[in-house]
Amino acid sequence: MPQISDAPAATRATGARRRPAWIPTVAAFVTIAVFVQAGNWQRERMHEKEALLAQMRAAAERPPVPLPQGVADWHAWRYRTVVVTGAFDASYQILIDNKVHAGHVGFGVVAPFHLDDGRTVLIDRGFAVAGASRAELPDPRPPQGTVTLRGRIDLPSAGYLELGERRPSTGKLWQNVDPQRFAQETGIAVLPIVVEALEAPADDGLIRDVALPSTGIEKHLSYMLQWYTFAAMAAGLWLWFAVRPRLLRARRR
Repeated sequence: MPQISDAPAATRATGARRRPAWIPTVAAFVTIAVFVQAGNWQRERMHEKEALLAQMRAAAERPPVPLPQGVADWHAWRYRTVVVTGAFDASYQILIDNKVHAGHVGFGVVAPFHLDDGRTVLIDRGFAVAGASRAELPDPRPPQGTVTLRGRIDLPSAGYLELGERRPSTGKLWQNVDPQRFAQETGIAVLPIVVEALEAPADDGLIRDVALPSTGIEKHLSYMLQWYTFAAMAAGLWLWFAVRPRLLRARRR
């Protein structure tokens, strides 16, 4: 009997197992493109933070001025040093929860400050270290009477996530500083800014960080280099496993 060759079946099995040559190339180029795009995004964020840092330094280096009036957009005044004169309203002082300073857990102390020109602004008085338990909340009383202090303008973020509802009564905790909400719940019209106190009119035991806030430039630089490294590695693997074998086969011919 004539023998039936198994060659066609073997050929079909080999073809089924063999991947098309273009699949690794497409996968490599898609991977490289994703990594490069991620690196470019981190680079853009780094440049944005560098511009913000330059703005912060330029604003902080300008001499202190009285808190301006008639400002429609406070963004141009962010990080400017101002001098304010007025009186604290201790009855509406609040504590901002979950603050950390130099490895210590505590609270931000914020109180309304009635300016001598009739306006009211929230003053971030500083950081209070937490007690032994949550039942022992700090209560640093602000100085009485008219005081003058130097501070830095900041714009609290409105896009925050808060769990539960907090009320601004003495000793009560808030999770975030929100001038608009503070005004709604207390009936005290305050400016849409917070002045971070850079000095104390009296010894109140609070900690004040006069340094400018960190912008995280180093983090974005690290992530940018990481994504570009991944892209280079993907390109190298594609060259080694897809291009190098073809070059070797071409030399043998």
